[in-house]
Amino acid sequence: MANLLYRLGRFSYQRRRLVAAVWAVFLVLLGVGALTLGGKTTNTFSIPGTESQRALDALKTELPAASGASATVVVKAPEGKTLADPAVKAAVGTTVAKVATVPAVIAAIDPFTSKAISPDGSTGLISVQFDKPADELTKDSTEAYDGLSGLSSGDLQVVPGGQIVGGVPEVGATEVIGVAVAAVVLIVTFGSLVAAGMTLLTALLGVLAGMAGLFLVTAFADVSSTAPILALMLGLAVGIDYSLFISSRHRTQLAEGMDEAESVGRATATAGSAVLFAGATVVIALAGLSVVGVPFLTAMGLAAAATVLTAVLVALTLLPALLGFVGQRILPRKVRKAPAAAPAEGFGFRWGRFTTRFRVPIVALGIIGLGLLSIPVKDMQLALPDGASAAAGTNQRVAYDLTAAAFGPGANGPLVVVVKSNDPATSGALVEQVLAKTQGLKDVVAAQPGPASADGATRLLQVIPASGPATEETADLVKNLRAAVQPLATGDATISVTGNTAVGVDVSNKLSDALPTYLFVVIGLSFLLLLLAFRSLLVPLKATLGFVLTIGATFGITVAVFQQGWGAELLGVDSPGPLVSFLPIIMMGVLFGLAMDYEVFIVSRVREEFVHGKHATEATVEGIGHGARVVTAAALIMASVFAGFIMVHDPIIKAIGFGLTIGVLIDAFVVRMTLVPAVLSLLGDRAWWFPKWLDRITPKVDIEGETLRVPTAPDRKELITVD
Repeated sequence: MANLLYRLGRFSYQRRRLVAAVWAVFLVLLGVGALTLGGKTTNTFSIPGTESQRALDALKTELPAASGASATVVVKAPEGKTLADPAVKAAVGTTVAKVATVPAVIAAIDPFTSKAISPDGSTGLISVQFDKPADELTKDSTEAYDGLSGLSSGDLQVVPGGQIVGGVPEVGATEVIGVAVAAVVLIVTFGSLVAAGMTLLTALLGVLAGMAGLFLVTAFADVSSTAPILALMLGLAVGIDYSLFISSRHRTQLAEGMDEAESVGRATATAGSAVLFAGATVVIALAGLSVVGVPFLTAMGLAAAATVLTAVLVALTLLPALLGFVGQRILPRKVRKAPAAAPAEGFGFRWGRFTTRFRVPIVALGIIGLGLLSIPVKDMQLALPDGASAAAGTNQRVAYDLTAAAFGPGANGPLVVVVKSNDPATSGALVEQVLAKTQGLKDVVAAQPGPASADGATRLLQVIPASGPATEETADLVKNLRAAVQPLATGDATISVTGNTAVGVDVSNKLSDALPTYLFVVIGLSFLLLLLAFRSLLVPLKATLGFVLTIGATFGITVAVFQQGWGAELLGVDSPGPLVSFLPIIMMGVLFGLAMDYEVFIVSRVREEFVHGKHATEATVEGIGHGARVVTAAALIMASVFAGFIMVHDPIIKAIGFGLTIGVLIDAFVVRMTLVPAVLSLLGDRAWWFPKWLDRITPKVDIEGETLRVPTAPDRKELITVD
């Protein structure tokens, strides 16, 4: 591995103009493809095979009018008036007529016809039916629907609600703050504007390539609207980190007097090997999301994995070429003028000695402290986002609050019962039985018949829960409702419970059930990868247990803030509630990959010192000493990039950004830079124990450059290897 990457690094350095030209052409082609062929992202959270999704798919052919998106426009009379007042009623009629003109709307039913008027007569719901699902609506349609709020006047408040106005998360200027912080950290770390600028440039080029490729894929497959944001987060973070790892090693070698070409080759061979294996663990963790069997989650994972893979390729090919262009300017001016000298020991060496000296209390305090932070996890609740989780002041949130105040929170997420048989009479009789069963269930406010197919064989019922769509009570109601009505179906008849709320419950259950399988596959594959890299059984095991501590504490803090409301207002979270159902599995995948980034970079340097003859404890101190500055900078950069997304208004992105920020800081500073050296010191030489039989059958990849001999002179051009 080291020899291969060495040759790749030297080739990119020596043929830098060719490498840069190839990347430039590649970026142009990707950009043109994304602009000309790229489609749009989707904002749906469906899972094929679940009861709710099967029912919705069947309605597309049996009752097309009911298979499209549905929404409600809330109309509210001024204070002291009701919808029955002549001026207000006239305004309602005008509003209904305007709603009917929105592109793709096939029905707009006024509240007087549907009887959807609050008990005090002040608030009504205009039922809106579209001819296609929400994710298939055009931009003109969604913008026209969202623009209905402009109909508000002194006689009537008009607020369009539902998932139609949820919109696609947007990245604004606030995320640039994270990149700015990253630039400052790089300048402080390198002491050179050239080095900092080059690191940022390679990261941005990698993100540009990854994002262009992602939008190109949207022309051929459905991609979740959250996928580009996740890909952007990770692409920026790992792109900067990977470039930082290799550039730092190159700078150290140049400062010691090594020839430029030789230094680029060796930096690519050693730090580049760590980058390759670290990137592989991230890709495995993200691509592993596909084993869950959830299409939108698979798309998110693969999109982010592709962006990370692009960042690795940029770091191993384009970065060595750019290092050739900048030459000695990557070093600070005072270092370039000074004669080569061994660098003075910094804080990293002192920290390494501290952690190895007080290893027992450090391990005990670390485990206890992270365990205490994990306590809130036991109360974690999961649900898909609804109007209650939308940003304050948005149409979606205002409509949700008005509906909940006038009709109860359950009116925001009605359940739909689909009754189907080959005989219309049988379907009609089943509807009466279902109504009788449903009205007797706890947490049901109302149940009423809905539309039917032309032949009457397929009929719908609407059930209004007493609780909101994302509550545990409504999830229990879906389960109880299915248990109560499905036994009524006999012969060819079927009874299904669906609707947006039921889909959300099914998605959450599916993700919870798939989590153990996901963890087994991802952790298992990554364990094998680390075993291959470090030729040790205990080091991969330690890395995995450290991740468990990281993820427990991260989830605990995230639950405390976003669900229980501890300091939520400081982050702009005005209504704490359940975490979005796919957040745990996304964060596990991302954080596991990132945790292995720091594990590989630190431990690879420790092993490098160990295989070159250092005592285990001394090798640990050397590894931390050389890696602390870079890992500190990398963690601060990654955390600052993620933290920029906390300021996004979308609650899903805000929660993911917060969780990843906390997770990176905990893993880098508490687990990898504190607990890891303490545990390695406790284990001593046993940390590198590897059974002989396993050693014989395990391929040797040499990520620490063991086969690369030290050059006999600083200006030596060729590589000496051990054959």
